[in-house]
Amino acid sequence: MATDLATDRARIRSAIGPWGAWSFGFAYAPASAMREAAQAIEATGYGCLWYPETLDSHEAYTNAATLLAATERLHIATGIASIWSRDARASVQAARTLADASNDRFILGLGVSHRPLITARGHVYEKPVATMRGYLDAMDEADDAVPLGDDQPPIHVVLAGLRPPMLRLAAERSLGAHPYLVTVDHTRRAREVMGPEALLLVEHKVVLESDPEIARAKARAEIEWYLGAENYVKNLLWLGFTEDDVANGGSDRLIDELVFWGDEDAIVERLRAHHAAGADHVAIHPVRDEHDPLGVQTFARLAAHLA
Repeated sequence: MATDLATDRARIRSAIGPWGAWSFGFAYAPASAMREAAQAIEATGYGCLWYPETLDSHEAYTNAATLLAATERLHIATGIASIWSRDARASVQAARTLADASNDRFILGLGVSHRPLITARGHVYEKPVATMRGYLDAMDEADDAVPLGDDQPPIHVVLAGLRPPMLRLAAERSLGAHPYLVTVDHTRRAREVMGPEALLLVEHKVVLESDPEIARAKARAEIEWYLGAENYVKNLLWLGFTEDDVANGGSDRLIDELVFWGDEDAIVERLRAHHAAGADHVAIHPVRDEHDPLGVQTFARLAAHLA
């Protein structure tokens, strides 16, 4: 996008801080529940709230408007909006509108999604890096066609990235990457690939449960879909896991690396390893729980241990 990447990266890095909140619940919950939960998350000190977009979720950009209007300081980020859901010009228009209306608190996370999800929309999944590059080119063209006013903030774009080609594109053409379902080793590798300047904004799942059997059962239920998704499986194999590790719901070794479990201190200690490995920001993602559908209770319990 037409902005100074170094300046924009420094602003976002400072604004969102080291810790964020990531929740699937914000893609589905009623607006009234989302407003209340977002305000609670803001009050506990998290710098950014992340949520996904799926085939049956709230639409990502209008969802951001709801959350931005309900909060005052919290940044809101799509994690991730699919490039197949709208054209590049629509993304530019929406991101500009949201930034202007929220005192510059919107972060546009974009991704190429997954083959079955885009096939269901009637598109053909091929050459994801080239497709993303073309989308960014089209965004640049749309952005340049209507120059920013003196008081209008730039669009803050990050890309879903797992393996080196997309990570390099994220470093070259956006503020950085938002990797999902990754390990601390992936964070270390991603930082090496992207270099020291690009933002590395990592999602990681957690279960506040100290019983290994219960914790791993919850973790397996959460990641079952991803172990059938080619993009994630290829990334896990790149990280050194085996076909046996990703089969039959995932080995204990795999589960323990992808989903941190235990009490508050144990989880936070493991999350901090991402920062040590090069992450600028860690978005904490409680596994889905019918008793805490937006993750607010987990975010509150962990917040006191993050200082």
